Amino acid sequence: MRVIIALLALTMLSGCVSTAASIITAPVRVVGRAADLATTSQSESDENRGRALREREEQIGRLDRQRQRATEKCDDGDEDACADVASIDAQITDLRDAPTPR
Repeated sequence: MRVIIALLALTMLSGCVSTAASIITAPVRVVGRAADLATTSQSESDENRGRALREREEQIGRLDRQRQRATEKCDDGDEDACADVASIDAQITDLRDAPTPR
């Protein structure tokens, strides 16, 4: 009879032990997850840098197409378009000279 009671008590306590273990390790898991969210891994950093470079190149491409259209209008005698060409050239130069995103 004592053996049966001991076995029953042991099985009941195993649930308590696992619950206690999960309660004890919960703060550690929370801190670990917070640190994970607060830091950026190298691959995430590389992805962000690549995205920023692609966006900058796309913007330069759009400006280049605008400059080509403005140049054609300038060649046809449109003075405003000639001023636009100079402005767009400056914007392209600024983008190209900007520091590479990290």
